[in-house]
This record gives sequence, structure tokens and C-alpha cells, in this order.
Amino acid sequence: MTTATRQEVLGLYRRIFRLARKWQAASRQMEDTIKEKQYIVNEARMLFQKNKNLTDTDLIKQCIDECTARIEIGLHYQIPYPRPIHLPPMGLIPLRGRGLRSQEKLRKLSKPVYLQSHDEGDT
Repeated sequence: MTTATRQEVLGLYRRIFRLARKWQAASRQMEDTIKEKQYIVNEARMLFQKNKNLTDTDLIKQCIDECTARIEIGLHYQIPYPRPIHLPPMGLIPLRGRGLRSQEKLRKLSKPVYLQSHDEGDT
């Protein structure tokens, strides 16, 4: 990791914790605010810990883009949770009659940048 990339990552980490400290829930209820602040801190720690050993610059750039997108979406919609995507089963058009495997590939490709760190199995 270059020093510029390292500084960018550390800057994002600090930005997330500043955001968590100043976060106010959309409902303006104290218990919701506390839960959402805790979610922001836990999610940041978990994802940064998970990705701390990345060395590929393209993967690091993808993680930085995802982090930035999640921050901006959270600020815009005033929700800290990633926005879900809703695709009906078999809702994507398969390429020339290929079966379920092509549907799974299309679903993976259609996943937005802010959800790349969340697997299908996550709840």
C-alpha cells in the first residue's frame, strides 16, 4: 500500500468515527441514535479489520470507493445501514437460454458498489 493510499484509508477511518460521534437518528429518538452510532462504529471496525491485509491496489481502490459511497448514501438518506437492492428471483434476463448459473452471475454483476462487502448470506 502506498503512503498516499494509506493516508486516504486512515482519513476515511477518521471520517467515519467523526460521523458516528455526530450522528443523529432520523427519528430523533435517543435510543435509535445510540443504536445507529454503535452500528456505524461496529461496521467500520469489522470491515476495516477484514480488509487490513489487502495488498492489491485495485481491491483497495474498490474498498475505498465502497466506503465513500456508503458514507454519502448514509448522509443523504440519513440511515447508516446499506440500502438493500430488490431483485425478484429469475428477474434478470439470461443470456441465450443459459440457466441458473447465468442468473447468479448477473445478480453478482448487478450488485451496487456500496454493497460489495456484504455477501448474499449476511443478515
